[in-house]
Amino acid sequence: MLQSLKPENSQQPIPEVLPPEREPKRRRRKFGLVLRALLQVLLAFAILFGAVKGMNVLIATKPDVPKRPVQEKSYAVETIALVREDHAPQIGVFGETAAGREVELRALVAGEVVEIHPNLKAGGAVAKGAILVAIDRFDYEGAVTEAEANLAEAKAVLVESEGRVELEKGNVVRAQEQLEFARKDLLRAEQLQGRGTVTEQTLDTRKLLVSQRQQTLEQAKNSLALEEARVVQQNAAIKRLEWRLQNAKRQVENTVLKAPFDAIVRSEAAEPGRLVSVNDAVVSLYNSDAFEVRFTLSDNQYGRLLAETGTVVGRPVEVTWYLGNEPVTYPAEVTRIGADVASSRGGVELIASIDASEATVPLRPGAFVEVTLSDRTYPDSFRIPETAFYGSGIVYVVKDGRLEPREVTALSIDDGYILVRGALDDGETLLITRIPEAGAGLLVRDVSAGGAEEPSGSPTAETASTGSGQ
Repeated sequence: MLQSLKPENSQQPIPEVLPPEREPKRRRRKFGLVLRALLQVLLAFAILFGAVKGMNVLIATKPDVPKRPVQEKSYAVETIALVREDHAPQIGVFGETAAGREVELRALVAGEVVEIHPNLKAGGAVAKGAILVAIDRFDYEGAVTEAEANLAEAKAVLVESEGRVELEKGNVVRAQEQLEFARKDLLRAEQLQGRGTVTEQTLDTRKLLVSQRQQTLEQAKNSLALEEARVVQQNAAIKRLEWRLQNAKRQVENTVLKAPFDAIVRSEAAEPGRLVSVNDAVVSLYNSDAFEVRFTLSDNQYGRLLAETGTVVGRPVEVTWYLGNEPVTYPAEVTRIGADVASSRGGVELIASIDASEATVPLRPGAFVEVTLSDRTYPDSFRIPETAFYGSGIVYVVKDGRLEPREVTALSIDDGYILVRGALDDGETLLITRIPEAGAGLLVRDVSAGGAEEPSGSPTAETASTGSGQ
């Protein structure tokens, strides 16, 4: 086995001894690195210093270049000429069309439907006077025949009664004549009795004859009165029968339902073979030429119109129905005001009558339309685009190519325009192009129709000059 070698006469470990030459070498290497870094830093500073000095020399020795004069910005703008006149803004609202005249036809007689109009379907068009529904008229024509027979019989009885009246009138005349003769005979008998030539019995006989003739006359008059009463009764019966005949004929006429006007069928409930009763709803129609539009104005709008004229009835209205992208316009006129205030919609409901007589596209009830009508009139006002209105009431007019501010008061908004009054005159040129830098004295160039054209390659909104040359 191997054993460690230990000094024989010592129990302490032998210390490590380094060579004395290595420590000076490390120090010299470290010093060399520091010296090299310092040289690099000095070289960088020398290069930077030389570059700065060279740049200063180049700047100091550069030739002078002439500078362009500073030019003011010139904005290319559009303008309009101001016109002072009476302006009325347009009120635009939405409404719904409705039928101006509509009717629900009901069966006036009971019976079986035997005929209907070929266009008796929802949406079908029917002309005025066209037969829509026909009901079996057999029983009603029979009633007419019976009424005519009864009337003829009553008239014959009347003729008979009138004949008896004439007969009784003759009897009365004859009875009166006989009574007169009897009275004259009695008068002679009384005169003769006074002379003593006629007996008392003869006189009594003459008195009895007068009494009999008086009775006969009274009976004749009574018979005449009775016959005249029968004539009156018969005339009354004839009138009653004539009414029954008229009613029977009317019932025959009522077996057909006719269109009361040129109409469109809204709904129908009639088919051949169906039994209908009196007052059964058969067909519903609305007039194809009479339409209305219902729309709501706000309280402010309605108040302005009312304050101007005192009423809105008769005010012209324009109704526009958009079919896809194609607008169809109809003239209209306000005919009445809604019975109640439309509180749920926040305003007053108006109803206008539409004139669709010359329309190429027929209207239909329930169409959603745009309604335009004139607001109150503002006299001596200017109508300017919204782009010309700045802040709370400033507009700019162009004089000698520069802007001049004017204060105005906004009266109303009119579909992209504003009605104003203020320090403006007829014919002045108004700026309508929106310029954020707009202010008094700003240089502008009018490029409206007829104005100067822009140079090739220049911007259209504004032209700015450079501040220095290159």
